Amino acid sequence: MESESHQLTKLMESTSKPADVITITSGKGGVGKTNIAANLAICLSTWGKKVLLFDADLSLGNLDVIMDINCKYNISHALNGQKSIDEIIHYGPEGVEIICGGSGLQELANLNTFQKQRLINELTKLQKDRDFLVIDTAAGIASSVIAFSLASDQILIVTTPEAAAMTDAYAMIKVLAGNNYNGTINLLVNMADSKDEGKRIYRHIASVASRFLDINVYNAGILLKDKHLIDAIRKRKPVVKEFPKAKITASLASIAAKLSVSPPLQNDNKAFFKKVVDWFF
Repeated sequence: MESESHQLTKLMESTSKPADVITITSGKGGVGKTNIAANLAICLSTWGKKVLLFDADLSLGNLDVIMDINCKYNISHALNGQKSIDEIIHYGPEGVEIICGGSGLQELANLNTFQKQRLINELTKLQKDRDFLVIDTAAGIASSVIAFSLASDQILIVTTPEAAAMTDAYAMIKVLAGNNYNGTINLLVNMADSKDEGKRIYRHIASVASRFLDINVYNAGILLKDKHLIDAIRKRKPVVKEFPKAKITASLASIAAKLSVSPPLQNDNKAFFKKVVDWFF
């Protein structure tokens, strides 16, 4: 007969929920998306959460620069079987686990059924042992960006007051709506000159999305232009660590808090990475 402690362990394992998945993306490059992803992950980890930050920009990933770490291995080493998933994990500030980007997702097309399943099984382990997966995608609406976005519990779309950035952010929302995404879509306005400007941009995009796409877009927050961020980037340090008392740090912490309490996606029981791969095939 099983011991009481063994039965309790089995119960905990069966009821433990997988990590909530937050995908951070943008329609346009140069809007500060990767910096935001890195700093939000650190905020979550600071609060005692186990966080994995995954660089899903599979051509120009640069989380290693922002986090000031040396990425010896990246996702491509796991895709081609050179390394296990555990062996490609690096560690950043506050214990954030990091998987660096690298070309290679297209290699999935060349994997046989057994290899794909092995890879999915390996990746799925990541979701079981963490509280949050923070996914930093490439900019734009390439197939890999859409795959990661549709599979996530919630999406944070980053825009700026620049007209092209706003247009491309709306284009991303339109793609999500067209694919019947039923998670939470959040909009963050970065590099705003004022809170009023940021609120105005959010209200405009959200109202157009509601009217023409019948989809809700939630206000994640507004980040004002801040010299502390520029200084932190030059030092290759996350701003929340380099300038913990700066206004932008408080704003990022507030955004992280909002995202951490958003309800997870409940559309099916498939693991996140299984859904990503299914989208490709």
